Amino acid sequence: MDNQERVVLTDGDGHDLLHDDGTVRTMEKMEAHRRGLGHRAVSVFVFNSRGDLLLQRRAPGKYHSPGRWTNTCCTHCRQGEIPADTAVRRLREEMGLQCRLREVFSFPYHAGVGNGMIENEFDHVFVGQCDDRPAPDPAEISDWKWMAPGAIQEGLATSPEQYTYWLRCCFDEVLSCLAGDAGGSS
Repeated sequence: MDNQERVVLTDGDGHDLLHDDGTVRTMEKMEAHRRGLGHRAVSVFVFNSRGDLLLQRRAPGKYHSPGRWTNTCCTHCRQGEIPADTAVRRLREEMGLQCRLREVFSFPYHAGVGNGMIENEFDHVFVGQCDDRPAPDPAEISDWKWMAPGAIQEGLATSPEQYTYWLRCCFDEVLSCLAGDAGGSS
């Protein structure tokens, strides 16, 4: 089953786990999620020139968190792929978009996400700006919308079950990073 998607296993600090021979340890994606093993992930947040975030609703067939709203795209790094390349690849695959992305922070989290799956990720968070209309992959995304950050924060506070766990964990820090950028550029 070498054609199945694999994830790069990590410790809680985001360091790759290695075999005795020094090669990076990987595991089939579904197995890693069933067992709740730590692995590398990427989350992308694309804002438009008005400051609205492009959200996607996960397709009903997703293996966990189906139908929930989340950030622009998210995925796992492949063996030998650096997070920045992963972010660019997956933004193009999921949303049909290309823009300059930059990593703003990374964080670990661990949570049950339904369907017997456990996310235990070291997540690299990227932001970018784009005003293009997305062309989402319907196998991944059932809907999308641009939404003002204040409205997202309100939704996260009043209806958290409508959003993915990782978005709830990191959205305020994404906004804090963007606010810090704005303050430093005046």
